[in-house]
Amino acid sequence: MLTGGFHLTDQDLLLAADGELPTRRAAQVGAHLAACWDCRARMTEIEGTIADFARVHRQTLDPQLPPITGPRALLRAQLAELEAEPNSAPWWYFFRIPSAALAAACICVAFFIAAAGGKLLFRHFIPRGGISAVVPFERGTIPNRNLTPGATRAVTIGDVCSMAHEEVVRAVPTPLRQEIFQEYGIVNARADDYEIDYLIAPGLGGTEDIHNLWPESYTSPTWNAHVKDALEEHLHQMVCAGKVDLSTAQHDIAADWIAAYKKYFHTDRPLALSSDLLQFAGAS
Repeated sequence: MLTGGFHLTDQDLLLAADGELPTRRAAQVGAHLAACWDCRARMTEIEGTIADFARVHRQTLDPQLPPITGPRALLRAQLAELEAEPNSAPWWYFFRIPSAALAAACICVAFFIAAAGGKLLFRHFIPRGGISAVVPFERGTIPNRNLTPGATRAVTIGDVCSMAHEEVVRAVPTPLRQEIFQEYGIVNARADDYEIDYLIAPGLGGTEDIHNLWPESYTSPTWNAHVKDALEEHLHQMVCAGKVDLSTAQHDIAADWIAAYKKYFHTDRPLALSSDLLQFAGAS
C-alpha cells in the first residue's frame, strides 16, 4: 500500500525487487516508481544493499565451503556402504544437515527477517570453529568402488615374498593422505579414527596409487582396519606358501575384502585379534 506521503513502503520495494508482487500490484508499483524520484532513490538503496550482501556472500562464505567433489564423493561412498550392508543406517541418516549448509541457511533466514522489518540488517551465523568445522562422518567398512577399485604393480611371487616388513607396512605420505580424505569428503579427520589403507596391500602387489587407497575406520565395531590387517597378513602367508594364487588373492580382496575374510578364515565374524587368530593359525 502507499504511505500517507504517497510513497511506497520498504516492504513494497523489497517485494518488487524480488519479483514477488501480484501482477496488478507490480504494475501499480512500476508506475509509481516511474513518477517518484524519492521512491526510485530508495529502491536503488535497497538494491545496492542486496548487491553488497551478495558480494560479501561470494567473497567470505563461498571460499570456505567444502569443494563439491568432496560431498559428492561422500554421498557415493555412503550409498555403496548401504548397498553392501542393508539396514546399517537409521532412516534419518540422509537428512543430517552439514554445518556449512546450516550456516548458509541461517544467513538466508537472517537476510529475509531483516528485510521484512525494513532494516536490512545482515549478519553471518557461522558455526563455532568456522565453516570448515564439519563433523567428519564415521567412515564405513568398505571403500567406494568408484574411487578405490584397487591397483597393482607387476610383481612375481618371489618379489612379494622377499619384501622387507617395513615395505609391507609402509606409511602413506601426508600429501596423498590429505588428498584421499578430501576425495572421500572427510574434513578434519583425526589420525586415531582412520588408517589410509591399501585396498590391495603392498605385500600382495598393491601399489601406492590413489585408486588403491582409502580411509578405513579404526573405530567401526566389527569390520575395521585391524580386522583387514589380519586378512592381509594371512593372505600374504598363504600366497607365499603356495596355497593361493597371487592374482586370486588380489582379486578377492579388491572385490570385497569382508567376503574374502570370511572365505579365507572360514567364519562369518571377525576372529579375536589374539586367541582366535592364534588358534586358527595353529590349525592351518
